[in-house]
Amino acid sequence: MSACDYTRVYLSEVASLARSLDAAAIDCLVERLVEVRERGGRLFFLGVGGGAGYASHAVNDFRKIAGIESYAPTDNVSELTARINDDGWDSCYAAWLRGSHLSAHDAVFVFSVGGGNAQRGISMNLVAGLALAREAGASIFGVVGRDGGCTARLADACVIVPTVSAETVTPHTEEFQAVVWHLLISHPRLRRNMMKWESEK
Repeated sequence: MSACDYTRVYLSEVASLARSLDAAAIDCLVERLVEVRERGGRLFFLGVGGGAGYASHAVNDFRKIAGIESYAPTDNVSELTARINDDGWDSCYAAWLRGSHLSAHDAVFVFSVGGGNAQRGISMNLVAGLALAREAGASIFGVVGRDGGCTARLADACVIVPTVSAETVTPHTEEFQAVVWHLLISHPRLRRNMMKWESEK
């Protein structure tokens, strides 16, 4: 495939994915997030790699625009790396959530391509964090790819980005994670504050 062909195919896949996202699943996320805000709960974003970067960005958006108290363990590199160094990678998110006194009022929101898979030992820090969330009675949300993994199985509301090509699972999942969370924070049910450029005349 030539470079030009690749570009056209990739953009065609993006258009196809945008049309095939489950709008009902997104609307379910909206309603569950409204419930978290109404009960005074907090939102904890978990991600690894690109998902960790997205977690930080989403914390900003949900706090500033949606008015939901939000946090991510990856925003405190000192605590996170101390937990990894002292106790290990697999337990780092669960231990951080425990230290944050995660409760049934709160929610954990995962950005992950595979969603965590205990059987294959993939993203075990997400798997352990989700197990703790379930134990605490917290809500579980996610935007994930492939089959959704552990996140989709445990979630109260979850959007799975469909696979259109085995060669582009990661980039498409991650780009649509950003699409979905920006849809969420701009949704009239969730948006409390106008964004800068939308409020400029």
